Amino acid sequence: MAYILSERQCTNLEVSARREWLLTNGIGGYAMGTAAGINTRRYHGLLVAADPPPANRIVLLEAMDASIQGSGGVIGISTNQYPEALYPEGFQRLVRFSAGEVAHWRYAAEGLQVDTKLRMHAGENAVTLSYRNSGSKPFLLILNPLVCHKFYHANFTAHEGYPEKLTFPKDAVCVESGGLSLVISHPGAQRIPVQGWYYRFEHAREIDRGLDPRDDLYCPCELRYELLPGESAVLVAATREGIAPLDIPEADETHDFRLGNQLREAGRHYLIRSKERTTIMAGYPWFTDWGRDTFIALPGICLHRDEVQAARDILQAFASQLRQGLIPNRFVEAGEEPQYNTVDGTLWFVYALHRTLEKEWDEAFAKSMLPVLREIFEWHMKGTLYGIKVDPADGLLTQGEPGAQLTWMDAKIGDWVVTPRHGKPVEINGLWINALRVMEWLAGKLGQSGADFAKAAAKAEASFDLKFWHEGLGHYLDTVDPDDGSLRPNQVIAMSLPFGPASGEHARKALAVIGRQLLTPMGLRTLAPTEPGYRGKYTGQMRDLDSAYHQGTVWPWLIGPYISALVRHDNGLASAKRILKEVKDMLTAYGLGGIAEVYDGDGPQSPNGCPYQAWSVAEALRALVEDAGGD
Repeated sequence: MAYILSERQCTNLEVSARREWLLTNGIGGYAMGTAAGINTRRYHGLLVAADPPPANRIVLLEAMDASIQGSGGVIGISTNQYPEALYPEGFQRLVRFSAGEVAHWRYAAEGLQVDTKLRMHAGENAVTLSYRNSGSKPFLLILNPLVCHKFYHANFTAHEGYPEKLTFPKDAVCVESGGLSLVISHPGAQRIPVQGWYYRFEHAREIDRGLDPRDDLYCPCELRYELLPGESAVLVAATREGIAPLDIPEADETHDFRLGNQLREAGRHYLIRSKERTTIMAGYPWFTDWGRDTFIALPGICLHRDEVQAARDILQAFASQLRQGLIPNRFVEAGEEPQYNTVDGTLWFVYALHRTLEKEWDEAFAKSMLPVLREIFEWHMKGTLYGIKVDPADGLLTQGEPGAQLTWMDAKIGDWVVTPRHGKPVEINGLWINALRVMEWLAGKLGQSGADFAKAAAKAEASFDLKFWHEGLGHYLDTVDPDDGSLRPNQVIAMSLPFGPASGEHARKALAVIGRQLLTPMGLRTLAPTEPGYRGKYTGQMRDLDSAYHQGTVWPWLIGPYISALVRHDNGLASAKRILKEVKDMLTAYGLGGIAEVYDGDGPQSPNGCPYQAWSVAEALRALVEDAGGD
């Protein structure tokens, strides 16, 4: 299945430079760029290796400067941005682009035609890159690999001593630095000993974000191929020698218009299996595996893609990191200190465990998880890190301490927590009650007593409506103790959970208010436009972005809980189907075959943030299958 841009779209830089593509290798590495061929992010590259997998990403082959020459002059078919200049302007010769399992560019100029294709190797930090003379005239293909060894969040600047080692084995070039090799195999090429730096590549999206936009890149050699019509030059870029090129057949450029299949295909990028662990990447290009994101996304990424064993493996991996009744906010590698600054990650873990066991009962797995749930219960009842503790007066879960942001609305700028939500947030207590009922359910399934869980759940349930419902506002408070009546979408989570406490007439009234003030075609606003502090546009530099992140910015992932709540409490099947129709457009608006992290709160709603966000895809798929009866 492929997403296709026409010649008109390709040559329109406003379109093609803002449509990104993604290939992944299933162990954390990726290749990513734009349809136009410009690397608009410092994260872009033809080979970004996971070394070690899954989360330590290193940009190695950032670009390939390419040109062709027939009977006339040299024609550039790549596109690079420098300060106040594009050179060459290959996008002007781009007549077609498609992205699926293969990224495929077709260029045509002066009677010559070349098809460039890139495919990533499953389970390897490697890509196969091919250039085929698909026209009727011979031409000379000239390639200049542009390489670096940089952590993907960083920039790369020309410096003495890079590369640490440069060798030229037969039909290959090997660039080594920091103990990591980039091997470019190039059989059939005439290798020209041209070496040196290309300076001041500029990444437009980093300029937008107010970050350092510049990279210098090193060229280890020039490669030349004389290609007759029908002939191809095939290269492999990898972190080790001896990797054979992949077959790149004619790309399957059919498009499956069934939304469920499109979302399942999109979901494959996020499920990662490496020797270290099985996990879910929160998003590309910059997010790794975060506890909260993982367990919100798990039903869509795993359970509705027939990956139940992967779901069990992920749950076990996070359970192994449990500390004082909390799973880590972010999974860390050996030698790093885990961070546990999340109140809801552990509660979403319990939710995902329940969904996994409901999907496919596994008694041995269930028995191994019940002690984990008991430990979570005990620590939350007596109190754990960051002030997370059940209030004995009402049975509700309270949390928070100065300088800490513990809910999913977690933006922080220096010492400023933008949306602190200290006290008792509505979705946290919905998740807490849901977790208690899951614990009771699992104990019963295994023939053990769940009386302590049931007692705690009943007390919290009795307090929930009394504390959170506000008749005057017509919706649930966002937090209590201290009270905050801001209209936010968090209450829909408490309505959507299997054992969620928000229901009945109160839920129906709240959904009506949310539908009028928070619902947009792209998801739910994080704050109503009528509230103080509302920010309708997610634009500007990083401080502007972070301060708007949960202050009105729309999050597509919230479509999932909203649809679940609508169908469950308001007979909203027809509305759910109408909302999901918009998802098709989101799959082509930003990352081709992905759904953006966020959109503007005000129209026209532009996508922004991470272009490939796991829970955006996963929650749309889950809601489609579970609530809207889709395929």
